[in-house]
Amino acid sequence: MPRPSFDLDPAHTAFVVSECQNGTVGPSTTLPQLALAAAPVLPVIARLARAARKAGVPVVHLTYVPALGNRSSNRNAPLMARTSTQTDAWTAGHGAGQVVDEIGVESGDLVLPRHTGMSPTHNTELFALLRNIGVTSVLLAGVSLNVAIPVATTELADEGFQVVIARDAVAGTPVEHGESMLRHTLRYLAAITTADEVIATWS
Repeated sequence: MPRPSFDLDPAHTAFVVSECQNGTVGPSTTLPQLALAAAPVLPVIARLARAARKAGVPVVHLTYVPALGNRSSNRNAPLMARTSTQTDAWTAGHGAGQVVDEIGVESGDLVLPRHTGMSPTHNTELFALLRNIGVTSVLLAGVSLNVAIPVATTELADEGFQVVIARDAVAGTPVEHGESMLRHTLRYLAAITTADEVIATWS
């Protein structure tokens, strides 16, 4: 299949980063193998975030912060059931819910925490927010290629957004599974590129 073209005009693009928080890929991770796989990706995401801010592209951080003593989380998905006891202490002010230092949150960034669900985008305010600020294209980065990135890509596409993924700014576990997802699934849903190509476009 030929590689699709993409438009990342800063006036109509947002850089959306999925679940790059301390409790997922940082020092208090509940998923150590994912954190290990994501370690080389975090500096790339940070570089993209700096380039986005410089180009006037909004940076949106999607985080997971359960509420009501973690009663907001469902237990029907095995992943949530397995990690639920580790996330019981997570609150709005807990360090696990904060964006990792490697990427950081700068003035003008948006942090959109969700309190329930496996999807980082479903039933959140993200779609309405993006439309309200005139966004038609989303550069998506973060974790994981196992669940959140494919789900978010599908939902963004279904909501009418063009999705672009920098292959060196996403991670999953094992690494070969992430590469397979990019090659055999995500390329049918999004334009796949690299961080260098995105930064060159914004330059």
